[in-house]
This record gives sequence, C-alpha cells and structure tokens, in this order.
Amino acid sequence: MAKKNKQPKYVQQPKIEKKPVTESETSFNQARPAWRLSLLQLVDPWGWHTLDQAKLIEIQGKLSGFETMTWNEILVVAKKQHHSIPVSDLTKKAQGRLQDIKQDDVDELISLRLQGKERVWGIREEQVLKLLWWDPEHEICPSLLKNT
Repeated sequence: MAKKNKQPKYVQQPKIEKKPVTESETSFNQARPAWRLSLLQLVDPWGWHTLDQAKLIEIQGKLSGFETMTWNEILVVAKKQHHSIPVSDLTKKAQGRLQDIKQDDVDELISLRLQGKERVWGIREEQVLKLLWWDPEHEICPSLLKNT
C-alpha cells in the first residue's frame, strides 16, 4: 500500500504576519479623560481647600469640558496649553510633596491649563487622571514664557 502525502494543498502561500494584540498608549489617547480624586490634596501648598464655591464650580465646568475631548485632543492637539511634564522639571518643593504623599515613583505629571496661570496637576494612568494639585500661580513648574 502506497503512503499518501498528508501535506495540505494551497493555491498560494499564506501570509504569516502575527502582531501582538495589546492595549497601547495610542488607544488610551483615543479615550476621553476620567478623573480620580483619591489623591486630591487638601493641604498647603497647592491644596484645593483654599478654593471658594464659585471657583470650584468654574473648575468643575472646565474639567467637564475636557470630558468631551480625547486625550489626543488635549495633550497632542492642544499641547501648548496641556502637556506632560517630567518630574525632574518640577520645582524641588513639588518633588518633595510627591515624596511626602508617596507618589515619587512616577516619571511625569500632567498639567492642564485652565486660564492664564491657573493649572490643574495630576498623574495619568491610562485614561484616568488622578488629580493632585490646584496651582493658581503656575508655581509647580514655572514657565519662562510670558503669560503662561
């Protein structure tokens, strides 16, 4: 009895292009931001405890506006106003505060400009921004540019 060839027959060589399927930073940039408040600082410096109700309502409105955008729109398209900042570029005081609150293992923080000098600072984990500080005078990472 003759042995049959058990190799499959095909018309053309199949393409073998395997790409790992993982969530990348790009997919997080397409997501809309969400906020986490567990690290929100309520002490000096840069604590939210100093804000009056009117200012809190104003900030809440601005953060709600960010929720209509993607992280790409916030951090890439509008990168002059909102961007990531390496922790090494922050003031020594800000770096010390990160150590105090045991968040000094992060490489960068996100700065969101609300208006003029006013900034909100946080730690981004995927699409979530863990809000930290209210920086009304742009003290955490002063800019050399005028009016920023």
